Amino acid sequence: MTGLGRTTAVALVGLTGHVVEVEAHLAASVPGFTLVGLPDASLAESRDRVRAAVASSGVAWPQRRITVNLSPAALPKAGAAFDLAVAVATLAGAGVCDAGRVAASTHLGELGLDGRLRPVRGVLPAVAASVAAGRPDVVVPFGNLEEARLVPGADVVGAVTLRDVLRRHGADLAPDDDVVPVPAEHVGPPRAGCADLSDVVGQEDARWALEVAAAGGHHLLMVGPPGTGKTMLASRLPGILPDLAESEAVEVTAVHSVSGTFRPTDGLVRRPPFEDPHHTATPAAVVGGGSGLPRPGAASRAHRGVLFLDEAPEFSPRVLQTLRQPLEQGELVIHRAAGSARFPARFQLVLAANPCPCGRATGKGADCSCTSLERRRYFSRLSGPLLDRVDVQVEVLPVTRVHRASAGTGESTAAVADRVRTARERARRRLTATPWRSNAEVPGSWLRRQTGVPVGALDQALGRGALSLRGVDRVLRVAWTLADLAGRDAPGHEEVGQALLLRTRGQVGA
Repeated sequence: MTGLGRTTAVALVGLTGHVVEVEAHLAASVPGFTLVGLPDASLAESRDRVRAAVASSGVAWPQRRITVNLSPAALPKAGAAFDLAVAVATLAGAGVCDAGRVAASTHLGELGLDGRLRPVRGVLPAVAASVAAGRPDVVVPFGNLEEARLVPGADVVGAVTLRDVLRRHGADLAPDDDVVPVPAEHVGPPRAGCADLSDVVGQEDARWALEVAAAGGHHLLMVGPPGTGKTMLASRLPGILPDLAESEAVEVTAVHSVSGTFRPTDGLVRRPPFEDPHHTATPAAVVGGGSGLPRPGAASRAHRGVLFLDEAPEFSPRVLQTLRQPLEQGELVIHRAAGSARFPARFQLVLAANPCPCGRATGKGADCSCTSLERRRYFSRLSGPLLDRVDVQVEVLPVTRVHRASAGTGESTAAVADRVRTARERARRRLTATPWRSNAEVPGSWLRRQTGVPVGALDQALGRGALSLRGVDRVLRVAWTLADLAGRDAPGHEEVGQALLLRTRGQVGA
């Protein structure tokens, strides 16, 4: 007697979900279990997990020659999320449950040896891919239920055990309501609120540069000795950024779902994320990677938010150079032998650096113990092509006694965020007929076609070699942001001059 059971699962390549048909063929032959369709090692192990889970569920394992095919066969498939689909397709082919009901649903979940369903990563983009393919009926582990319900149009069922799923598909099994569901696991801590900008003592120039960067979505470099507040300023940048739009929130949530850092109880990620990897982080940790199909790194988890590199010259040159692609294109493409993956990575890069290895080369540098060669070698770790992509660069000077006396009198995050929100709305209205939403996204070719922008000083800087052509474009972007903050229809000489100072680490004022 031969049986055939079918259902679907979803394979994730990057954030892109591909619906996979899971076919189980049961033949009257020597018992065996073969899994084909380009599975990775963890997926190949599902044969043992599925067999043990079925036995623990009180269901007889079919004593036949079982062949499970994952189609399309050329698509790489990874992870344990296929366990549930393999189990129900096999048992549908054996006649344990209704084959028609099984075929109509998408099944996602890892099986424990006791038959319980364990939550998996990437449920949100996987369910979204199933719905987009015209398969809205999805069965997920109970721990992933809240996350799966965030997908519009999905008819999601959460199951605690394999027995729950089989009963839903018509199997005559007694309920096991006393089984405790397996909670979802998360890598990161709960999202916390941002500290207030009024905590920063002094640093008017750096605060203004932070506001300009937030208003236009520009990348930022802060150079100053230790203890001047560079880290405090960077950590407060997400607080003055506006909330994410609905489409952006879904995209960011999908990245965190694949990373395993998403907490369903928090709902969609509506606030800009903040990532601050340590300077010892590897390229795979920052930009993504790993064995088999790549996973997103800190740069992708910072999508639509802030990626902060403290002590930036201490990072590996390989890490810094790999950031050039996302800074220009807003995405990361990671190639591996098993396939390539694309992850969105349109973040605001914030770099913090000391002026020299000892950190005391400020002012006249009388207290600095570094040689001129050591200074040049230290800061040259930030390559020219990388710095050329940073729009706003500012010196952060030591706090004086006068500044300490005025502690707590600075503007709050709410006040600055209101101005940033107004400036972004002006830019969004101006860019309505374009595919861009902020000044930092506008390409140089579009900027150069605009009229009425004084560029005499920029031409002089370009002629002296102080700016590259890319640098001229970025100065113009900052000038438009300054005009938006000032409520003007276009930048004038003042905005262009101030943008040039921001670009070249000159002292600026509000």
